[in-house]
Amino acid sequence: MLKTYTGCCHCGAIRFEADIDLTLSTYRCNCSICRRNRFWPAIVSPDRFRLLAGEGELTKYRFNTLRNSHHFCRTCGVRPFGVGNNVPGGERIYGINLGCLEDATPEELDAAPVVFVDGAHDRWQETPSFTRYL
Repeated sequence: MLKTYTGCCHCGAIRFEADIDLTLSTYRCNCSICRRNRFWPAIVSPDRFRLLAGEGELTKYRFNTLRNSHHFCRTCGVRPFGVGNNVPGGERIYGINLGCLEDATPEELDAAPVVFVDGAHDRWQETPSFTRYL
């Protein structure tokens, strides 16, 4: 069920709202950046994401194929969301970091289905051999 959640970075400089259905897939990826910062996103379309505060406090990081931009708070370093700019179908998507949601209950997060993806080898449709560490 679609629900509006509020979220922020650790220091509160970046604030957002996102309409997320936590009964749909969330993702854990083994690529170098997701693995290092434990990014756990739910995917939403641009019309379901609203940056409320802190645009000037965001810093963007891109690497490798430059397909995605990773948005971090320049003060606390937390990554509240990322933007996929070159995905199948050509549409732009937002990956909302579930760890940044302020009003998602532990029960909602625990019940959210997780899909593991092998981003380390650009095999996004495949499950990595090892997932428990993600």
